[in-house]
Amino acid sequence: MEHLKTPHAVTQDTKSGTVTIEGPITAEKLNTYHFHEQLTAFRPADKQFEALVKIADFPEGRIIIARTNDTIIGYVTYLHPDPLERWSEFNMEDLIELGAIEVIPQFRGSGIASQLLEVSMMDDYMENYIIISTEYYWHWDLDGTRLSIWDYRKVMEKMMAAGGLTPAPTDDPEIISHPANCLMVRIGKTVPEESVNRFDKLRFLQRHQYRNMREGF
Repeated sequence: MEHLKTPHAVTQDTKSGTVTIEGPITAEKLNTYHFHEQLTAFRPADKQFEALVKIADFPEGRIIIARTNDTIIGYVTYLHPDPLERWSEFNMEDLIELGAIEVIPQFRGSGIASQLLEVSMMDDYMENYIIISTEYYWHWDLDGTRLSIWDYRKVMEKMMAAGGLTPAPTDDPEIISHPANCLMVRIGKTVPEESVNRFDKLRFLQRHQYRNMREGF
């Protein structure tokens, strides 16, 4: 499967200034920007920037950024699921994961995260993918936002809806370990039925494995 990427860009005015949202961008272009030191939700800023540059070079990897002038103040990443995760079980070329989304505190509440997702979906080639995002409450900034788990979940769902991702059932043990956790999914318009069926089996992998075990006896 060839992974095509067509860049798009929009600007958005905020109380902190004009923000440009653009991507998917190349590793070469990423290296022309400064990565804001407050982008530390997942690891130290310099290490996270290194990770983004690597992802941008992956065939399927997509990085969409939000920037003020030459400073990156937010981003979203897409790539194939980690080989150690259940979502890579079938090695589906047309399954990609929204791996991370982050915006610095100064620009939160300005709709930047939603805009990052909207720009992501401007590329028609995204219709060839099943896109997933695994949401776990222990990753949420409950202290910083002072929101309850359920209020945070509502905010997260609204943000993901900007990219067309909606909650989908699964029997994944980590997700079902707490009712606030969820699997978010967007199935592109041109994804073949065969892939949709394989993904349905992947969502309920434990059920299918149990069935296969019973049929094996």
